[in-house]
Amino acid sequence: MRRLKTARRSEIVGAALELAAERGLRALSMRGLAARLGLTPMALYGYFRSKDDLLDGLAAHLLTLLPTPAPDLDPFTRLRELAGGARAVAREHPAVAGLLFTRPAANEQSLLPAERVYQALLDAGVPEAEVPRLERLLSTFVLGYVLSEVEGRFAASARLARSRRVELGPADLPAHHRLGPLPHHVDRDAEFAKDLEDLLTIVEAAAK
Repeated sequence: MRRLKTARRSEIVGAALELAAERGLRALSMRGLAARLGLTPMALYGYFRSKDDLLDGLAAHLLTLLPTPAPDLDPFTRLRELAGGARAVAREHPAVAGLLFTRPAANEQSLLPAERVYQALLDAGVPEAEVPRLERLLSTFVLGYVLSEVEGRFAASARLARSRRVELGPADLPAHHRLGPLPHHVDRDAEFAKDLEDLLTIVEAAAK
């Protein structure tokens, strides 16, 4: 397998992030990216073998942006920093945030986020056999929440629920109507923090 060039790789990834932000990830193409950089498509293939390889490069870049909490911090503080940092990265790069879900094993750095969670869970006193399960629970919540947030799922489902309540009365949606009118604004920061604290009580229980 031929060796890829590296000299302009970070520049190419940066340009790809810009294009994805402007046009959406689906519209990102090797030809369009090459034009943005003033390269020929063939020159771009000297850095990335394919669009899939480029997407792996974008995912790997996102992984480098995730936080590395100080190891001497309380393990629960570390878990909060890791969760909040992942959310911040997704909100800063919403067009490509889904790559954290769809391309999690982009490179040799891909295990480091899970490693940080593993270590925090171990330091909290969680039994070793429970650590992988709780890491999956936490990471699935964090990634699922932030993707629902940045890709518009929360807003779309709220609009649908409001419109369907107009069409369907209490006989059809008794639980919905019992809860009363849906709020037009949800404090996502407060909700995320509360959801995370609820999950951390499960970690605490496992540690005990």
